[in-house]
Amino acid sequence: MKAIMVVGTTSHAGKSLITTAICRILSRRGYRVAPFKGQNMALNAYVTPNGGEIGYAQAVQAWAAGIVPWVEMNPILLKPQGDMTSQVIIKGRPVGKVSAQDYYEQYFELGWRAIEESLQHLQTEFDLLICEGAGSPAEINLKHRDLTNMRVAKHLNAATILVVDIDRGGAFAHVVGTLELLEPEERALIKGVVINKFRGQRSLLEPGIKWLEERTGIPVLGVIPYMEQIFPAEDSLDLLDRQANKASSDINIAVIRLPRISNFTDFDPLESELSVGVKYLSPKQDLGHPDAVIIPGTKATIPDLLILQKSGMAEAIQEYAAAGGTVLGICGGFQMLGQMIADPEGVEGQAGRFQGLNLLPIKTVITGQKIARQRQVTSNYPQMGLPVTGFEIHQGRSRFELPANDPQAYQPLFDDLNLGLVDSCQSVWGTYLHGIFDNGPWRRAWLNRLRQQRGLKSLPTGVANYREQRENMLDSLATEVEKHLDLTPFLS
Repeated sequence: MKAIMVVGTTSHAGKSLITTAICRILSRRGYRVAPFKGQNMALNAYVTPNGGEIGYAQAVQAWAAGIVPWVEMNPILLKPQGDMTSQVIIKGRPVGKVSAQDYYEQYFELGWRAIEESLQHLQTEFDLLICEGAGSPAEINLKHRDLTNMRVAKHLNAATILVVDIDRGGAFAHVVGTLELLEPEERALIKGVVINKFRGQRSLLEPGIKWLEERTGIPVLGVIPYMEQIFPAEDSLDLLDRQANKASSDINIAVIRLPRISNFTDFDPLESELSVGVKYLSPKQDLGHPDAVIIPGTKATIPDLLILQKSGMAEAIQEYAAAGGTVLGICGGFQMLGQMIADPEGVEGQAGRFQGLNLLPIKTVITGQKIARQRQVTSNYPQMGLPVTGFEIHQGRSRFELPANDPQAYQPLFDDLNLGLVDSCQSVWGTYLHGIFDNGPWRRAWLNRLRQQRGLKSLPTGVANYREQRENMLDSLATEVEKHLDLTPFLS
């Protein structure tokens, strides 16, 4: 099968971005392409139509290729839990929890079989695979257990692109050093170098390019200019770069940066709103006086809840809500807003019952069985009758206990009661639905409540869903990268 492999000299070199761009470029040229990443470690996940989990980045790459995401595009997903262990998901389904030390022994063979089966399945449907590596292919202490980089490239005999981030410095050393550490048969697969995140005049770089090509015998296929972040981050460390509010923000929203935060791609649509400033706050920071506070999803609800309580952030949120502030919890954040969370089996590590923030009348039990599915519902609030799509990924089951003395104090957020609640003042919101802000009319209706409290004019609600904006961003990305990247050697 014909395949292109994209590996990087380091983490954050831009592999995901280049892979995504190539998927869209070749799709626009008429190729039937699909993305592939053998193993991904990420807490941003997406649920495919058949209820399987994959890395969100591979879902975006599938959309860039103009196809529906499949679990075969990311057969192994590792979701770190913050206690030196990760949940292992193979071909979309959780199969266990393991420490980094034991992963190789317990899951390497099973993982490689899943990769081979997935590649064989994709081969029957597509002309070309665009494969993404992880980290660096030259980590000599890890190469024997690497399921993502050159093992996949060798299996496919894939022409491979080596991406280097020149913005962080040391780019030429990174390229030469990486090539030196590859085995001869691995190095032979490297057919081109891409210099990414370049700022400045290309002419000033030319002597370095000439030297690199002469030194390695490998052509530089392109120099990609530095672009603003338009691709969903896989690592929560990327949130540290998103701290500045827009200067013209009418509304400011604080998202609590939980230690095990997951699916923070939920907030990309909010960040795309020109009038909204989104700030990610550590539990140790001062909450301040934002227009709304969001408690996001987390891979481990109870440990992160305990951190909120220990740091004082839980009390700050309770006081903020008591003063009339707007609070929204999504997935694990929704569970935290309840009265109690129980983990009788110690699924998240520590068995027991734990008090929640007591802002919504729900009680949650953490179980080993995960719910992962796409959903299509109709909203009751903030506006009746809006179609809403999204997906669930959670291991808790929540029971709603509406107060007998005031059963109207809380209302179902959607036509499915199990997906969320809102109080009668529409100040405290909770939902299991990831991707809720992708729904343009619902997002604007929710934001307009915040605007009304500030005496601001409402925004139009007849807007497209975020997926249309994402399509435009993918086209813009592909157009810009295509100007600077020569793929001819890979398509002949």
